[in-house]
This record gives sequence, C-alpha cells and structure tokens, in this order.
Amino acid sequence: MKLARLLPALAFVMAGCAAAAAPVKLEFWTFSMKPKFTPYFDGVVRRYEAANPGVRVEWIDFPWDVIQTKLVTRIVAGTPPALVNLNVPWADEFARDGLLQPVDALLGADRPRYLDSALADLTFGGKTYGFPLYSNVAVIAYNKDIFKAAGIPHAPRSLDEQLAFARQIAQRTGKAGLCPALAKIDGLMMQQGLPVIRNGRAVFNSPAHVALIRKLADTYKAGGLLKDSLFAEDNFPAAIDAYKGGRLGMLLAPPTAVKRIELDAKDVYAVTDVAPAPLGPTKIADGGWLIHFGVPAGVPKALLPEVGKFARFLTNDANQLAFAKQASVYPAAAQASRDPFFLAVPPGAGAAEKAVAAGAVSMPYSRTMYVAGVTDYDELRRSLVKAVEAGVTGRQDIQQALDAAVAIWNRKLAKQFPAEAPQTSAKTNGKEPGSDPSGLTPSFGLGLKNELTALQQ
Repeated sequence: MKLARLLPALAFVMAGCAAAAAPVKLEFWTFSMKPKFTPYFDGVVRRYEAANPGVRVEWIDFPWDVIQTKLVTRIVAGTPPALVNLNVPWADEFARDGLLQPVDALLGADRPRYLDSALADLTFGGKTYGFPLYSNVAVIAYNKDIFKAAGIPHAPRSLDEQLAFARQIAQRTGKAGLCPALAKIDGLMMQQGLPVIRNGRAVFNSPAHVALIRKLADTYKAGGLLKDSLFAEDNFPAAIDAYKGGRLGMLLAPPTAVKRIELDAKDVYAVTDVAPAPLGPTKIADGGWLIHFGVPAGVPKALLPEVGKFARFLTNDANQLAFAKQASVYPAAAQASRDPFFLAVPPGAGAAEKAVAAGAVSMPYSRTMYVAGVTDYDELRRSLVKAVEAGVTGRQDIQQALDAAVAIWNRKLAKQFPAEAPQTSAKTNGKEPGSDPSGLTPSFGLGLKNELTALQQ
C-alpha cells in the first residue's frame, strides 16, 4: 500500500528530472547561404554543440527575398527563431515595429570585440539590435596605362579628383574615366555630407546639391562618364565590362571584382592598380552593407542567456575570420578585421591582393547608408534619379529639375508627416539619429540582391 501511494509522487519526480535533462534548443536562420556555406555552418553547429552538451542547434537557411515574411509569420505565431540574419535597413524597420529585441545586455563584455562602425550601424534610439557578422567596402581600381596617357600621377583622393581625372581622361584619351551608380544618387549625396531629408521634408535642391549635380553634368558633357547604363538601377555589369575592355579608366567596386578582372581580362589586369576609395567629408567608406544576427521579439526571456552565448560564438573573431575568407567579405569583428590575411601585401602582389588590403584599410569606416521610415521610398528615389538624369544630360536646368523632384517628394512626405519630422532610427551621415534620415544602399557598388549573388559565385 505504501509503495502504491509513492508511485504517483515518484512518477512526478522522474518527469521533472526528464524535463530538466531535456536539451536547450536554439534555432537560427540565415539567408542565401546554402549550398556554398553549408560545410561552414554545419561545422559551427558541431563545435558549439560539442562544447555545450546540453544544447541542440538547428540551422535553417531561406532565400533572401522570403526570410522577412517567414520571420513575421513565426513572430506572430509566438515561435520565433533564436537568431536571424538581417541587413541594417531590415533591422531598423523590425526594431521600430517592435519585432526585434535589443541585445546590449547579451553583448556584455564582448561589445568591444566588434568594430565601432558596425555597432553604430545597429544602434537605433540608443539601443543595439544585433551581433555584427560581415560587411564590405568598395575600392578603386584604375588602369595605369590610361592614367599615364592622361598625365594623372596618382589615384584619386576625393570625389572632386575622381571627376576631374575622369574629364582629363576623356580629353586626352577619348575614353570614359568613371561610371558612378547614379541610380543611387541619394547615397552619394549623403556620403558627401548632403542630406536628402531634413525635418520630414526633402532638401536636395539646395545650392550645395545643385553644385554636386553640376560637377556630374560637366563631367558627362566632357565625356568623362561612361554613358552605358549610367542611370540604370544596376549599372555595375556595364561598368566592369567597360573596364575589362579597356574603355574605362576607373572602377569603383568590391575587391572581388578585381579578381574577376584577373580571370576575364588578363591584359587589363596586368596594368591595373588599386587604392582605397575616397571617404569624402563624412569619413564614410563607400560600399558598406552590414549583415548581422538579430534576436526576434518573443524569444523567451529564460532562453536569452544561451542565445547570447551562441550569438557571441557565432560571431567571434575566429568564426568571422573563417567565414570572411571563404565569402570574400570583411569581418565586423575588430581583431579579425586586422588579420594579416586582409592587411598583408606580399612583395610582387597583384591588384587582387592589393584590393583586399585596400578594402581592409577602409573597413573601420564602413557604414550602411539608407533612408528609414518613409513609405514608398523607392518610388520617391526614382523621381530623384529622373531629375538628376535630366540635369546631368542637359535636358533640363539642374535647379528646376531638382525643385520639381523636391515638390513631388514633399507632397508625399506631407501626408506621412504632416507636422513633424519622421520618427525614425535613420542614420545621419554616419552619426546617430537626428533630423536628417540618411540614405538607401551604398552610393556606388552592388545592391543587396547582386551582393548576395556575387557572394554565392
């Protein structure tokens, strides 16, 4: 009888022990990493589980264009992953909508391990919303034979020199000097310290903005700008083809593009040299696009210490360095970003090796430029690009073209923000939030979709 009375209690205790022994489960998501990086992430999971026997980690990879929808669905269902791969504009939007958790407490004493610029990218409203993983920067590749023929003694050190050299190349060689991505003119404006929006209204028709577009127009008129796809949403294919064909003096691109030149045009590669892309007055490196891991809203509080531990492991120096070497990107961890793999230039190095080192020099200044909190921003940007195209090509007076675009923007912005500036977490020329929401995508270089495609190749 006594044993019979003890059985229910014994069963309860055993069930409790079984529950206590159940492994902690962590699910983390990436986008567009399979199949190329399957061995890398499988290895990370195995190492973490081996060092943490009570933890089971599940890695899930989604295409880049569906991960946001999947994430929202899981958050609404109350079953979010522990960590999710995001870019900075996505994180900003998710944080503003209450769909991400700040990670300051989870970063803890490891915070100094990450580049200040990367943490600043992920700081909205004074709180940090992610563990930085990797970014990229542009370098400037230039044809030494074209430079010599044009009488140019060194790589450009500013945007003004880029445009002046482009005009000089056109005048003395008949070739184009530069192919800026003018469909990303908003990013170029912001990198040059010229706000696109201030206090909820468009302001890109100021005398300083007009002066910038006039410099572009003068260079275009002189033949210094490559006209192939100059205003296309993605003019990088046209630019690199022209450079490989010896028809372009300078190419702004990620370091991986220099390797493509080596493979596809050995004669042009042999006369190519590389330098860091000019930072401009804002001291922002061109081409930055930070990818990181965020913690979704709804992740149980009791699970957060283990989530933070795994996130720090996932983004530690050793793992970031290993991934960056495979993916031809740059780590966002401070020590890894200074590794000799990136900075060392051996004697007799070619342009591809020099490009890696040139990019590494710029990495501490890499920032993600974008505009946050504006509905239908892409539509507005297209109206700006059309105005810039009209001004640069001489079809319309520059001031009039920009005035007309500003009027279009402000009619729409007035409906969204009738009395005050957008309440956003936007960056302002690489600084903390203020009255000037900053720009969308790098001013030159690849957009996100093409960045991911290049990563997988």
